[in-house]
Amino acid sequence: MSADFGSIEETQKALESAGYLAGDSTALVCFLAQELGKPVLVEGPAGVGKTELAKALSRAGGRPLIRLQCYEGLDEAKALYEWNYRKQLLRIQVEASDAGWQEVKDDIFGEEFLLSRPLLTAISEEQPVVLLIDEIDKADQEFEAMLLEVLSEFQVSIPELGVVKARSHPLVLLTSNNSRELTEALKRRCLYLWLDYPDAGRELEIVRLHAPDLQEHVARKLVEVVHMVRDLDLKKPPSIAESIDWARALLLLGAEDVDGELLKRTMSIIVKHRTDLDLVAERVGVKLTDGLIGSRPAG
Repeated sequence: MSADFGSIEETQKALESAGYLAGDSTALVCFLAQELGKPVLVEGPAGVGKTELAKALSRAGGRPLIRLQCYEGLDEAKALYEWNYRKQLLRIQVEASDAGWQEVKDDIFGEEFLLSRPLLTAISEEQPVVLLIDEIDKADQEFEAMLLEVLSEFQVSIPELGVVKARSHPLVLLTSNNSRELTEALKRRCLYLWLDYPDAGRELEIVRLHAPDLQEHVARKLVEVVHMVRDLDLKKPPSIAESIDWARALLLLGAEDVDGELLKRTMSIIVKHRTDLDLVAERVGVKLTDGLIGSRPAG
């Protein structure tokens, strides 16, 4: 059963209970999206929790999550709907001999022959859902134009059936890694949220939330190392999810400190390119080995 958030503070607490530590601006935008019925465009570097925010809103509000993963060449047949041509052909073959073409034509363009894709499914659900349109910047401008009707009116025009209006109002999040500039028409229809990598204090809170049994000094040193790694000129900086994965891995390994040897053994959890591995080993691993990063407290 879905539930709306009663206030900004309630939104923030609900997201935290769903495993997502939202800042004040994030909680504000999510609350306003619910109250104003507007989509949210969430931009920021890859790996800062944009997709996870939609998942957390789904869990926190008890709404099903419907996800549309965007890619180059995405069209309405994969995003909105398409007709079940095989089923239509079978009906034509069965009925054509006993009925006129007009009767058959009217029959085969009914809802029974319609294959709903994520966008149409989201507005057709009786209960409100969270609709995640992920990495919209990977789709082209023609796809953006097609989205405008859905995001403005929460309806879909199907030539053979007419206009399908939303039975419930989905909470819509569009994510973008900012790989290309989105159209002004799309941006006008959305609230805007920029997410960046958290500071060390907030990331420590996130790590502790997801790996509460990890020793405090190990968690602090892990976060310090991750931030040093992100400051390097890497092909792919470590995401927040990878920080959490690393924390859980260190917990499983029973790590009592983060030193150069441990980083070398487990570096592939947070570094995913061969050249990046060498750079991190050279710049960060050496400092860990020499004791220049953090220190284990006495006692």
